[in-house]
Amino acid sequence: MTTCIQRPTLEEVEAAAAVLDEVLVPTPLVPLSGTNRGNEIWLKPEIHQRIGSFKIRGVYHAVAQLSQERRAAGLSTVSAGNTAQALAWCGRWFGVEARSLMPETAPQVKIDAVRALGGTPVLVPMAEVFRFLKENGWENESYAFIHPWIDRQVLIGHATLGLEIAAERHEIETVYIPVGGGGLLAGVASALRAVRPEVRIVAVEPAGCPALERAVQAGHPVTVPCNTLCDGVAVPYITDQMYPLLVSLIDDVKLVSEKRVRETIRRLAGRDRIVAEGSGALAVAAAEDARGAGPAVAIVTGGSIDLSKLSGILGEG
Repeated sequence: MTTCIQRPTLEEVEAAAAVLDEVLVPTPLVPLSGTNRGNEIWLKPEIHQRIGSFKIRGVYHAVAQLSQERRAAGLSTVSAGNTAQALAWCGRWFGVEARSLMPETAPQVKIDAVRALGGTPVLVPMAEVFRFLKENGWENESYAFIHPWIDRQVLIGHATLGLEIAAERHEIETVYIPVGGGGLLAGVASALRAVRPEVRIVAVEPAGCPALERAVQAGHPVTVPCNTLCDGVAVPYITDQMYPLLVSLIDDVKLVSEKRVRETIRRLAGRDRIVAEGSGALAVAAAEDARGAGPAVAIVTGGSIDLSKLSGILGEG
């Protein structure tokens, strides 16, 4: 029988915030240019974290909960790039090996960053990545495996982001959160439900990989084809463990076209001086499309984008 993930409690999230205090970089909310008082869109720029994304929150928290003996066996994860970078950073911080199974199609900038942080990227076909996950391949490893989506300690770490949003802007009515495997969404939404239950939670996916939207429509997890430049959220299914938690937390799911993602990457770079990868632009695009619905926060989850891809997107404008 599948065990559903339990919602992080406020006490757990507050304790995680204390654990993370020594490693997090403050990311105050900043206004999106061109928005008006009363209908502002505030950006949570997690691109400024040590590894360029929010992933440091959940991964560090999970690794910190391990015993010293368990960490010494080495760390392992599966990642399109940002989780792998966070794990490599944690490996260096704790002085242990960090190994990440990554798709061969992962952006080169992310692969290079993992190596630069001292981690070991193991590149395999995308199908092998998801086979490993579905078959619990880590059970045959000696490494301490950090699951990027269903590890509850990861969710609790990510949830600290929700506490920060709630504390900084009391007038916020809606928070837009990108969703791939659902770890960020589950964490942030759990924290917000604990302290600001009236805030609308909108999950955002690329139209080219609508796993949560299709699952909600079907009433159960389904597998969808993925074809998107938003590699950070290119997950073709929501796990059975995560699905009940996510549907209990969200108010809506919005899809963003590839065209709008590219437009938003250009807009953030040109007008707001923020370099966002595809998944990092998702929430901003959805918030802009709903402009006029009251003050909102859009989480800019990461900024690891190949310079050649960024150059091409900027040149389209």
